[in-house]
Amino acid sequence: MAQSVRLERYEGWRKLVLNRPEKLNAFSEEMHALFSQALDDAALDLDCRALLLTGEGRGFCAGQDLSDRGAGDFSTIDLGRSIDRYYNPLIRKLRNLPKPIVCAVNGVAAGAGANIALACDIVLAARSASFIQAFARIGLVPDSGGTFFLPRLVGEARARALVLTAEPLPAETAASWGLIWKAVDDDKLIAEAEALAAHLATRPTQALALCKRALAASQANTLDAQLDLERDLQREAGRTPDYQEGVAAFLEKRQPRFTGRPRSSVM
Repeated sequence: MAQSVRLERYEGWRKLVLNRPEKLNAFSEEMHALFSQALDDAALDLDCRALLLTGEGRGFCAGQDLSDRGAGDFSTIDLGRSIDRYYNPLIRKLRNLPKPIVCAVNGVAAGAGANIALACDIVLAARSASFIQAFARIGLVPDSGGTFFLPRLVGEARARALVLTAEPLPAETAASWGLIWKAVDDDKLIAEAEALAAHLATRPTQALALCKRALAASQANTLDAQLDLERDLQREAGRTPDYQEGVAAFLEKRQPRFTGRPRSSVM
């Protein structure tokens, strides 16, 4: 039986494929466990310098597999426990991974599936794909960071409409609104996403991780606090081997050969 998350390894990067196509890659407990472990492993592997996330089949991810929860007395169900145990840790791992994450949305991304995509760094989507904040359709509120990401990416008015109507947002509109980076022809999506992940795997990995930290902090910081953070992160970046290589390559008029390695602790 195939695992619900498939890992593919390439030189410098990895591809994670949500692999329950018969369920539109809806999340089960097994999928959560495998996905979480794959992120932990990637974070610790210095040879992995970028990730690509996509889905198998005709959908990216339909969110939670409701059948996985089973029937029962709804008055005793605590959905907050499921969020605390599975979704919140997953979103935090995606946002805090010190490596770039490309997401290729190959079909519908609904509910938590849409917000998992938005938690990635660069999102490409097939033109036939759509994003649906489907929670209101079953009497729930957006989770997995949906109420955080949406207003920041598309503005308050559009975020409210997407949440309250639970209507699909086509990929091309999502791109024009700034929800994702861009829409791509269906037959070119995976190739373009793979090329982007492979390219990011050759870049200065430590600097990209610091860029992610700066951008994440800017959403809550004052200008003065952000300027101080930029100073501190620049100091850290300036001590990496890749900065030294980048300057040398510039002066020698050649392409840099970044390694993505952190500064050695041995002086």
